[in-house]
Amino acid sequence: MKSMNNTKGLSTLLLTTIIGASLAGCSSTNTPAANASNPTSNANTTAQTEAPQPTEKTLSGSLVVYSAGPEGLANKIKDGFEAKTGLKVEMFQGTTGKILARMEAEKSNPVVDVVVLASLPSMQGMKNDGLLLPYKEAVNADKLVSDWSDTADGNYFSYSASALGIVYNTIKVSTPPTSWDDLTKAEWKGTVNIPDPSLSGSALDFVTGYLSAKGDSGWELFKQYKSNDVAMAGANQEALDPVITGAKSVVASGVDYMAYKAKADGEPVDIVYPAEGTVISPRPAAIIKTSPNVDNAKAFIDYLLSDEAQALVAKAYLLPGRTDVKAENRANLDEIKTFDVKWEWMNEHSDEVSTTFTQIFK
Repeated sequence: MKSMNNTKGLSTLLLTTIIGASLAGCSSTNTPAANASNPTSNANTTAQTEAPQPTEKTLSGSLVVYSAGPEGLANKIKDGFEAKTGLKVEMFQGTTGKILARMEAEKSNPVVDVVVLASLPSMQGMKNDGLLLPYKEAVNADKLVSDWSDTADGNYFSYSASALGIVYNTIKVSTPPTSWDDLTKAEWKGTVNIPDPSLSGSALDFVTGYLSAKGDSGWELFKQYKSNDVAMAGANQEALDPVITGAKSVVASGVDYMAYKAKADGEPVDIVYPAEGTVISPRPAAIIKTSPNVDNAKAFIDYLLSDEAQALVAKAYLLPGRTDVKAENRANLDEIKTFDVKWEWMNEHSDEVSTTFTQIFK
């Protein structure tokens, strides 16, 4: 079908050019004398004989998006895209795990056009499984952080990212920890939460990223966490809420944009990025291969990478995916020390890492 559409477009282009040339040749004003008496005729003639320029496709209908949030930003992006295009967006919001589970349940009758995940390795897995539709021509893709996106083949585009840190209650904690190892000390016993990597894509990124940088010896940190009564406490918000209320003191592998937003809302929380480094968790978007609304899906990707949407990302306390856009009221990428993670290793070992982590914290 794509080949037929291309052929039809080429025929139209040739026909338009021929008609334009014929009209120019038949025009009685296209003579030296006429041109001398009518200075605008040369410009008109040139316009008539120029090859027609491509026009944007007219979009219509709807678009189905599954998004790992954050909810406030996802809603603003939805509203902005609808206002810009006139399309209706049907959006399901959930964690990366819930989105993948929903897609698995719907695989015999897929309806989703675009997915936005909170885990780059999970998106790489979808690429490797042949589930994504490449879009090499995505506008502004060349401005993205190259390590976070498949800019060569156009399979996925990380339009934003978060960093994982140590989030703490500023009332309960006067001297915050500065290292991941600090949380193994007796002074933090029973006061620390960590999100469940089977429920949180960013938590899985942290654990797999840490292990990809440290090797098998990295498991010792998490075993010591368990010995120090660190609690595996649901997804990101569930891990953070007890720290906001003061029931707990710290979240290890806390999502930074959540901490920044809570702080801006007046909650007694702050965040530190450990001195030895941390893990960035990109949030990639991709078009699903079975999308029934490919043109609409491509327009949505273009919108995510646009100036307008990237400004929304910055205002939501996330790291923008584009290198030419700076974050607002938070640390920027060049201010956060990161581990040398191995994304492919993280994707290949995510299932076993999640299982082992869960077994440790049972």
